[in-house]
Amino acid sequence: MNTRIGVVVITRNRRRELLRTLRALETLPESPPIVVVDNASCDGTAEAVARAHPDVGLIRARTNLGAVGRNVGVEALPTPYVAFCDDDSWWEPGSLARATELLDAHPPLGAVTARLLVEPSGQEDPLLPELRHSPLPRPDWLPGPALLGILAGASVLRVRAFQEVGGFSERLWLGGEEELLALDLARFGWWMCWDEQMVAHHQASQVRDPRQRRRQGIRNTLWTAWLRRPVGGALAHTRSVVRSLPADRTSALALTEAVAGLPWVLKEHRTVPPHVEDGLRLLAAPREESSARRYVG
Repeated sequence: MNTRIGVVVITRNRRRELLRTLRALETLPESPPIVVVDNASCDGTAEAVARAHPDVGLIRARTNLGAVGRNVGVEALPTPYVAFCDDDSWWEPGSLARATELLDAHPPLGAVTARLLVEPSGQEDPLLPELRHSPLPRPDWLPGPALLGILAGASVLRVRAFQEVGGFSERLWLGGEEELLALDLARFGWWMCWDEQMVAHHQASQVRDPRQRRRQGIRNTLWTAWLRRPVGGALAHTRSVVRSLPADRTSALALTEAVAGLPWVLKEHRTVPPHVEDGLRLLAAPREESSARRYVG
């Protein structure tokens, strides 16, 4: 068993997809320890994992923890690196070994994000051009394009960096939750990059509520802007997001929730360093032009 990198999977009521993912993970040549955090499923998910995959670490949460389940999973791992994986995604053989090599070789590197392929077509995720052609300046030692964000289901993190920034936020819960985590990694001085050789696969589950996820994604990206950016940057991001929203009930609910959370957000405001804000401004135009960042559906 690999003692350098482990895998954390969070799940809720997706038994069939999760079992497929675990079959793929257990055949990886890296043989990583795997921890599944079951977010209070009621479809027999936990029982099926215990029966079919007895070597997988299984944590049965009493309530739906959302993305915070990943924090619980990381605490259960003995490894210095963690690969996150959703219950409808999986890692390609060799990718975790590649991540381990990169993180071993570059101590200031906090996270590496993989090339994500959308199944069953095998096409690249539409977000990848932004990562591959990131305009952010980077030091010579960084092994790939510099990032100010990660893909939670297709990234490997240094556990020390993850824990230093407090993991995923309980308040954001789920939906674009990695945006705040990434800004905090940058705020604490950790670098993030994209790597062409690492590959993860994603076959979106049909067991989801896209309107709820969109509502939470809109709310969370607005909260994140006001939690970490100076007023000018937060206002610019807010205008960009609001202009892109369809005029429907989901958008209205998201904006209402975002405004309702402002007292907490302003109380917890911690501004990123100027060089990080400069990077976010560099990324503004590519993000506005990206079809992968439309809050629709």
